[in-house]
Amino acid sequence: MRRLPVYLLLDTSGSMTGEPIEAVKNGVQVMISALRQNPQAIETAFISIITFDSVAQQIIPLTDLASFQMVDLRATGTTALGEALKLVSNRIDYEVAKTTTEQKGDWKPLVFIMTDGIPTDDWLPGLNEFKQRKTAFTVACAAGTGADTAVLKQITENVVSLDTADSASIGKFFQWVTASIGVSSTRVEDGGKEIQGFKELPPPLPELNIVI
Repeated sequence: MRRLPVYLLLDTSGSMTGEPIEAVKNGVQVMISALRQNPQAIETAFISIITFDSVAQQIIPLTDLASFQMVDLRATGTTALGEALKLVSNRIDYEVAKTTTEQKGDWKPLVFIMTDGIPTDDWLPGLNEFKQRKTAFTVACAAGTGADTAVLKQITENVVSLDTADSASIGKFFQWVTASIGVSSTRVEDGGKEIQGFKELPPPLPELNIVI
């Protein structure tokens, strides 16, 4: 079976304390529940969660939807986005099966990044690492006014912003992520084709501003 790997890079720095971090936890739970109802996603989508605050860590390795169990998230520390990009690059190398002459590997991974701030580490080496990995698409979300969309634009062309990092806005972001994973898994399951980019995803909900 060819898996559809999905990596969520979630900012858990101190500024996410309170409503934002609760909204992220809730958003992931709702997303997993919805994807479990999707017959294509349950077959192919594997989800991993990487958090970044003063350090980056993979709190959930690539896991199928049936076995996925969310862990608690706490907001603390600074914003090591560069470290998170390095870590996801490393995990893609280790967890995503490559195509060989004998077998088809996994589908190219989908990467979703959400942050409410600006990197506090030397993030460019992490960006260079990440740029060397092939993804089907990467989407970055600037949650609230504290995030720097210019930084995110260097990571990916596909940047959306939320006016506020409250539970309603963050919930809408995860709703759209859910729809995007659903569409991607249907494409690979039914048509054997990968999504080629942002334009093939469901249109973002009104709360999500596309950053040009």
